[in-house]
Amino acid sequence: MSVVAASTESVAAPEVRRERSRFSLPAIGWWIICICIAVLFALPLLLSLVSSLRPPAVSQGSPQLIPRQISFGNFHGLNKLGSGITDYVRNSVEVALATVIGTVVLATLAGFGFAKFRFFGRRLAFLAVILMLMIPFQAIVTPLYVLLVKVHLSDSLVGLAAVYITYQLPFSIFVMRNAFSAVPDALQESAHMDGCGTWRGFTKIMLPLAKPGAITVALFAFFTAWNEFFAALIFLSNQGKYTLPIMLTLIQGQQYGQVDWGLLQAGVMVTMLPCIIIFITLQRYYVQGMLSGSVK
Repeated sequence: MSVVAASTESVAAPEVRRERSRFSLPAIGWWIICICIAVLFALPLLLSLVSSLRPPAVSQGSPQLIPRQISFGNFHGLNKLGSGITDYVRNSVEVALATVIGTVVLATLAGFGFAKFRFFGRRLAFLAVILMLMIPFQAIVTPLYVLLVKVHLSDSLVGLAAVYITYQLPFSIFVMRNAFSAVPDALQESAHMDGCGTWRGFTKIMLPLAKPGAITVALFAFFTAWNEFFAALIFLSNQGKYTLPIMLTLIQGQQYGQVDWGLLQAGVMVTMLPCIIIFITLQRYYVQGMLSGSVK
């Protein structure tokens, strides 16, 4: 029987290999597919860069794929918008940094508490945090606006940052709770046995091990605060406090609302460049942070 089984397997093995090879794709095929997908995603960025480098006189017309002349006049023209591109960049930086700091601090403390402390109603409280993810932001715009008016934070960058922090906290707490849950409890117990207090164990042991999760939270908070348009449009009325996404709406021609494509794409490049640099720099931490707590 063993001989018959061996002969049967030897006959079936080439058939299986032929079936697998029939559906397999050479390495060059996978490279071609990946390159096509990369070009598909990179083409809009390339078109934005090309349009921003066209001379301002040529930029008034429809977009062109290949510019006949390269000029930085569109970037200089951004200084003529409102109070100038520098003020808009400064406003965006202030709001983004305040959002990142507030979100990371609050989400880290809350995530550590949910992951490592046992208290009454812990599961119910965490469930309430998760349920907040299901509430659309547009549904709470009016209550938030009324609240900011009551506390005298309407039309201010501080109030806008507080809104962004509130919006980011549920997801950020979820990420940090998973990041701390992935750290073994034995490390914290060993630290306590060696005389390390709760706060010192948190800052010296737990927080460094959960650093990818904290960086992931910081990235999401920064991208939200940097690129968000709707809340900034609703809560800010003073043009001197506008952020970069609101600045892009000011770019249009003098006649019949004609869009100045070169100027618009220059503003898009200024808005997009920090996000690309930060994401490329911290990409590996982002992947680790998103996988924290997925496998125990």
